[in-house]
Amino acid sequence: MSKYIPYPFYYDDVPIDISFIFKGEKPAGKHGFLKTKGDKFVFEDGTEARFWGTNLNGGANFPEHSYADILASRLAKIGINLVRFHQLDAQWNTPNIFSFAKGKRVANTLSFDAESMDRLDYLISALKSRGIYCYMDMFTYRKFKSGDGVENAHLLEDAAKPYGNFSRKLIDLQKDLCHKLWEHKNPYTQLRYCDDPVFVMAEITNESDLLGGNPTDDMIEPYKTEFKELFDAWLKSNSMGRTAADFDINDLGNDTVLDFRIYLTEKYYKEMYDCMRASGVKIPIAGTNWNVSPALAKTQETTDYIDGHSYHYTWKWSEFEHRCITESVTQRKESFLASAALAIPVGMPCYISEWDMPWPNEYRAESVLYAASVGMLQGWSGFAIHTYAYTNGIGRMNILGKELSSAKVGNIPYREGVFSTWNDPAKFGLFYHAALITRRGDVSMANTTLALSPKSKRDFDWDKAYANIEHCRVVSDFKNQNTDIPKYADNKEVLSDTGELYINREKNIGFVNTSMTKCAYGFIGRNDTVELDGVKIKGITDFGVVALSSLTDDEITKSDNILMTTVGRVQNTGCKFENGLMTDIGSAPVIAEVVEAQIEIKTAVEGLSVWAISAEGLYIGTLPSSYENGWFKFKTGDVSQSIYYLIVKD
Repeated sequence: MSKYIPYPFYYDDVPIDISFIFKGEKPAGKHGFLKTKGDKFVFEDGTEARFWGTNLNGGANFPEHSYADILASRLAKIGINLVRFHQLDAQWNTPNIFSFAKGKRVANTLSFDAESMDRLDYLISALKSRGIYCYMDMFTYRKFKSGDGVENAHLLEDAAKPYGNFSRKLIDLQKDLCHKLWEHKNPYTQLRYCDDPVFVMAEITNESDLLGGNPTDDMIEPYKTEFKELFDAWLKSNSMGRTAADFDINDLGNDTVLDFRIYLTEKYYKEMYDCMRASGVKIPIAGTNWNVSPALAKTQETTDYIDGHSYHYTWKWSEFEHRCITESVTQRKESFLASAALAIPVGMPCYISEWDMPWPNEYRAESVLYAASVGMLQGWSGFAIHTYAYTNGIGRMNILGKELSSAKVGNIPYREGVFSTWNDPAKFGLFYHAALITRRGDVSMANTTLALSPKSKRDFDWDKAYANIEHCRVVSDFKNQNTDIPKYADNKEVLSDTGELYINREKNIGFVNTSMTKCAYGFIGRNDTVELDGVKIKGITDFGVVALSSLTDDEITKSDNILMTTVGRVQNTGCKFENGLMTDIGSAPVIAEVVEAQIEIKTAVEGLSVWAISAEGLYIGTLPSSYENGWFKFKTGDVSQSIYYLIVKD
């Protein structure tokens, strides 16, 4: 029978502090501006850049000064070195960049609220001083108003999708905002945003496109007419001898329609890219950040890098029904990282600015180290989870999946807290190891690359991507027809070409096996002992993650300071499900399943002890242990139960 213990996470601190490992990285920006070099990010001084990050959504980007310092310190302690400012322009969340509080009517979106900007400015300085970089999300949820001079503004969706990709008025408004934002001077750093190397990346538009991701079959006026006029002009300039009236403008199966939309997309990116450069922006710029087709992926070649979004969706959510479809990474053939890989043209850097395996999936703990390790195998530059929080009031409701009192925000149900991770031991709790894997480079990049040519402008070679994403690097080649035969015909059992990563979808288990970090994840209790180089893990609990990382410069088998995290299922007290439907969200405190496992570490270090660490960062007690024939042995789950353990030489 499973055993659970209270393990609440607190908004103002974390149990363990690993920021000392990265003390030489403060302040953020010390290496100069970020640049691209081939398919990598490097700073001006030549240092390769990798980021383990998080998003701040909406109002969470505008904390009080005192909380900004608390937040920045907490993020640094758990290993985060990048924050993406997401949804700064979201009207449904307050504060936002145009309005500090609800009440006074805001007639336009042409200027910034002074109090909101002051808070954002201070947050940037707080992050910078602690070695945390910033990612600027430019155009996400801006709700245009009639005061902006926009026709039928009340009929436009957030970010005016899809019209913001082609309408002259809407593009000009985006450019105006771009100049105002990047040329804004931060009084706390005494630098304009464009001159501050704390900023490392920026995208032009978030999840918006004309190539399949956003519907265009019911355009409103005057944008429909404007679209057809642009189509007519393009047809004429290419001597097509036809007019827009000859086409179904929504038929993406028609090559002419598709090519026109590709042209519009690339034109939009180039114009916005030039605008940002004219404002003094020196850092890499991306187009958009989701992968809906090879046509959209290829348009990203007009910018500097690929920004990807990858989700392991396993639930259906409405205001009145919370239905969880539980599925493990080790059970699912379709890796949620494959779509990001296929969006990468050969030779371009990649950063995943959104990823998640959302609560309440009971197996979500395995997603963190899976994402970090496979991302490093791919040679990507890191990840930012979606999201840390939507508001700054997270201390008010300390339960999983429920950050707010309402059942929805801005007509979207999941914004009540489904994506909030700040207090989730199953995900945020494993960030220590993910940060070390990513920033320290504990997992190696693959030795080989599989460049897959899309089947057409509309369809990728998904099967080959799924079969090889955990074995070697996977990218898209839009120029040459690929004839390589993948190593794996399926992906039931895959070993990376480095030998460091393994996943078995028949036994539902995986591992990470490097000198500095070792991990077993999945259904560890149903399988034999996982034998890694110098570490053995025999799970007793049915499902869980057991991760060990050296906190010194020595590999695990020589280290005298090792962090071990054991996380299984995590839920709210009293949480109830019935036939996949959540009937009771539960209450505080958050409780974590005790992972029982027998651990052996081959080590020459004598005098090691295993200290359990409480949620408050206190030493709970030691675990019984022995040292036999060069192997340090102990068992978790019987006494001093926790999710965190420090294996240290006293």
